[in-house]
Amino acid sequence: MKHTVNAKLLNATVLIVEDEEVMADILADNLRDEGYRVLLAPDGDQGLEIWQRHQPDLVVLDVMLPHLDGFEVCRRMRARHDTTPVLFLSAKGQTEDRIRGLSVGGDDYLAKPFDLQEFLLRVNNMLRRRVWAPQGEHADADRFEFGGHVVDFRRYTVRLADGREVGLGERERNILRLLSERANEVVSRDDILDEVWGDDAFPSSRTVDNFVMRLRKLLEPDPSDPIYVHTVWGVGYKFTPEGRPEAVES
Repeated sequence: MKHTVNAKLLNATVLIVEDEEVMADILADNLRDEGYRVLLAPDGDQGLEIWQRHQPDLVVLDVMLPHLDGFEVCRRMRARHDTTPVLFLSAKGQTEDRIRGLSVGGDDYLAKPFDLQEFLLRVNNMLRRRVWAPQGEHADADRFEFGGHVVDFRRYTVRLADGREVGLGERERNILRLLSERANEVVSRDDILDEVWGDDAFPSSRTVDNFVMRLRKLLEPDPSDPIYVHTVWGVGYKFTPEGRPEAVES
């Protein structure tokens, strides 16, 4: 079954870093049938080099790779503030491996074996969210300032109060955008999952907590005592851009 691909996504480039040749060929053929350009790398070293040189629109990254594993490849690119969406593939489906994938900057995770239709839908959804951005009169919504930080949602970057510019991953950017749009309101974990992940299957609301922890490490003066993104116990989160260190209860 061929999916309907948004015109903006046609010719998008997907890098597949996978050492199993048969698997890589199957994924590449199916992505080409969907209208995507495909790059292939058989190991972590080549994947890192091709990622840096060609700047793909999305990376499908196996975890178990020769030379450098997928976690290390992603970690190194995120250290360079690269925000390219990453879909991890792994025969390991344990929760700790999924959490590790998220902690190094991955955006999604599929455990092998998986259904090809689900794989293609996830790729399409990740790319669709990547290219979407408000136009015209809504352009100002692409910048948001708080606490000395300047967030550029279109460029997936934050200029921090200390002058450094850092990149945001796709999920981080979309969570921060949702919280900023609903500033001073309580946003439930279920709402965040619906708005940010949509129809994508994902383990649980614990996933949201992991991404919020990453945002706090980036944006809070003291991540252990946040003044911007507060936990509403048993419900979700409340974003206070004024930085009020208020107590938030369920």
